[in-house]
Amino acid sequence: MSARSKLLQSRNHWKQKAIGRGKTERAQRKEIDRIKTQRDKFKNEVKAAKAERRKRSPRAAACVQGKTDLVHLALMLFLFARIGFRAIARVLDVLGAQFGLPKTPCPQTISNWVTRLSIAKVQMLGQSIDREIGKGHVWLIDLSIGLGVGKILSVLALDLRHHQRHDHAPGLANVQCVAISVADSWTGETIANFLRKVIANVGCPSAFLKDGGTDLEKAVGILNDQGAACVSIADVSHKIANLFKHEYAEHALFDTFLSACGQASKKLKQTLLACLAPPKVSTKARFMNLHRLVQWADQLLKHLPPGRAAENSMVAKLRASLDQLPDCKAFIKRFLRDATPLLECQKILKHKGLNLETHAQCKKLLEVIPVSSSIRIGFNNWANEHLAVANTLQLNQIGLPISTDVLESLFGVGKRFGTGQMKDANRIASRLPALCGTFTKENVKDVVNISVAQQKEVVGCADSLIKQRRDVLPNPGMLEVLAQSSDRRNFELIPSPGFWSKPSDSSTDELLLNIHAPASLAVTAAI
Repeated sequence: MSARSKLLQSRNHWKQKAIGRGKTERAQRKEIDRIKTQRDKFKNEVKAAKAERRKRSPRAAACVQGKTDLVHLALMLFLFARIGFRAIARVLDVLGAQFGLPKTPCPQTISNWVTRLSIAKVQMLGQSIDREIGKGHVWLIDLSIGLGVGKILSVLALDLRHHQRHDHAPGLANVQCVAISVADSWTGETIANFLRKVIANVGCPSAFLKDGGTDLEKAVGILNDQGAACVSIADVSHKIANLFKHEYAEHALFDTFLSACGQASKKLKQTLLACLAPPKVSTKARFMNLHRLVQWADQLLKHLPPGRAAENSMVAKLRASLDQLPDCKAFIKRFLRDATPLLECQKILKHKGLNLETHAQCKKLLEVIPVSSSIRIGFNNWANEHLAVANTLQLNQIGLPISTDVLESLFGVGKRFGTGQMKDANRIASRLPALCGTFTKENVKDVVNISVAQQKEVVGCADSLIKQRRDVLPNPGMLEVLAQSSDRRNFELIPSPGFWSKPSDSSTDELLLNIHAPASLAVTAAI
């Protein structure tokens, strides 16, 4: 075949391929254009349907009128539904049409509202005599840590006659956050200085309730030396934990028991017996919850009948997973002998307080413990000392508050909600006062009246851990920026008599809403 013939044949093949490819592409373009046209048509129909539905829906059903109602609704979702800021924004976005919201707030705006609620609650404490939180109250003080170097010092006020007016243990609704502060470190002197500033604004409490920390004890001692005349109350949970620590930390089988529990956990997980794995107990303050581990071991050992088990049976597999746990029966029996009555005493005292009646109940429960036991002697000494304190405060018939559980609960809730993955101490501290006490429409008005300048003055200028991570981690050579603390100020919030007299620039904080819906019948009912 000549070169010309080859060229013509190749050209004809190319033409056939080009014609076929062109037909396919033209058909695809037509189909794409048809789909786009149909999609745009459907979009327009959906928009028209939504607009028609908004016109037909009664505006009287809207339950949000203006910024105050919106702030109230968002804060209720945070305080009572206990969901995060992004979740609140999504909920308001989904229900915005029903609530009459043309635009929903962003998560950062909701975060600012919570911070301002904290500021409002603390600052309102020192504004009138009706909110006096000095005499007649016990202050709960404790420290907590987050990520970074910051440590949170929190001060809560609880009515001394709580057990006379309520038939339950104190909860977050029964306490008020008097003051809160974050510092790189706390000592007895710095805690005393901070409490002295608070006392100067709101008065001196009748008593301090705290755990057994030496720094807190030293701070109260310094205040009393300076004329504060406040009695000190030791938390019952920490006292019992310390009694168990002194009694059992050096026990011959204690380390063997902990090691056996760890080995059992490894062998039981990822098996058919995983439901029998031991509960997780923190290594820090271990004796606060060690009874859970001992109770688990006692229940588990009851599944082992005497005698030999059949090969490959569930009992045989369980025995192979327990390591040296069966050898610790003596330790388990003795620990439960001491722990069971003390835990029952603890429950009674937290629910009713320490008075003559509850003291008699506890003495009867402790009769199962030998008289020579250091645990029984130590608890009786603590009870007698605090019964004298109750008599001094005229509470021996009512009940002396002796538990800081509400403060521990506050720290736990504050670290779980509204903080994200980075548990920044300053961010946690700015949310804690909002979780205390009651929540009313008056609080919402105070939140709206706080300006951006007032919020910035209270919050401080310390960079959050999230911002530091974003600025430093992807940029090598920026580590020294973390050490620059010339203008760094941690969060501190105490009642200030002149706070509300400061000028505010509310125009900088107006929410971009133009809502003219009728008033709501009940925002809470809508939730």
